[in-house]
Amino acid sequence: MKKILTLLLIYISVLPSSAKKVKFAVDMTGVPINVTGMHISGDFQTIAGFPGGDWNSASTPLTQEGLTDIYSIVVEIPAFTKYEYKFVNGDLFYEVEFVPIESRIDTLVNDNRWLYVDSLTNDTTYVGAILFAGNAPAGLKLVRYVVDMQGTTVSPNGVHVAGNFQLWDPGTTILYSLIPPYYEVITYVPAGTYEYKFYNGNQIVSGEVVPGPCNVNGNREVVVNADIVIPFVCYSSCGPCVTSVSENNKSLSVNLYPNPSAAGANLSWSGNPVNHLSITDLTGRTIMKKNVDGSNIYIPRENIPSGIYLVQLSADEIYYKPVKLIFE
Repeated sequence: MKKILTLLLIYISVLPSSAKKVKFAVDMTGVPINVTGMHISGDFQTIAGFPGGDWNSASTPLTQEGLTDIYSIVVEIPAFTKYEYKFVNGDLFYEVEFVPIESRIDTLVNDNRWLYVDSLTNDTTYVGAILFAGNAPAGLKLVRYVVDMQGTTVSPNGVHVAGNFQLWDPGTTILYSLIPPYYEVITYVPAGTYEYKFYNGNQIVSGEVVPGPCNVNGNREVVVNADIVIPFVCYSSCGPCVTSVSENNKSLSVNLYPNPSAAGANLSWSGNPVNHLSITDLTGRTIMKKNVDGSNIYIPRENIPSGIYLVQLSADEIYYKPVKLIFE
């Protein structure tokens, strides 16, 4: 009992000064509703005060909004935090939705939805009623912006994206780093053509300089006719970053391209000898091991699923810092 009271006091002392109202909503159009009702399950349930702990499929019911097909709940949870969740058509965990790849934390090892709560303003954070097992609210498309900040000192004000999809405000759409040095955010827009750029900070003057080959009116451009994860680019560049790494006083200059890739990728390096290559997924499971000779190698896609992988180069007992490889 004493432990429970202590946890309750901690919860009460934390929430009032840092809590933010967040509305989760799902659109069940065309989907029969389970007799036990709609629920949400995630890693916010304990801090929001629901019994049974996080990822409980029965403790957090959603309420139907009038006679619509939308079911929702408003919770108060700490701001400046990333949350993961899924909607449940019923109250058993096997009844959770199948989250599409574009909306997942990671395509291979984590298929949860995610949301970063980035402010303490008095309004309610609400991204819209997402279609059950879908990517976006009805009539909209998902656009997932991703930028590689490798080699750039990130502003204490964070990394943002602005464009004509949100009135060019560099302070409202912040990106979150799920896997450093990548920063990303999910937005929902009507189909169309959009200009945008990344900002290392939250002021107009902190915008990147977009190079000529990918420059459209001084900005980047994306054509949205389906849900899309925009290919990773290096900040102020048209393509992926070229990685320079050092470990154990030994250094390599590494080039991995194309990255992301839908097929295979070319890997080349210079600076010091390399005789081994290994590829692991984000759980540490080894996907591939090869002995190498020379300064380049082609990494075939073969049967590797979509996801983010770590490519480790080594020479005898020297292990260089791994680089990330994304297979789409």
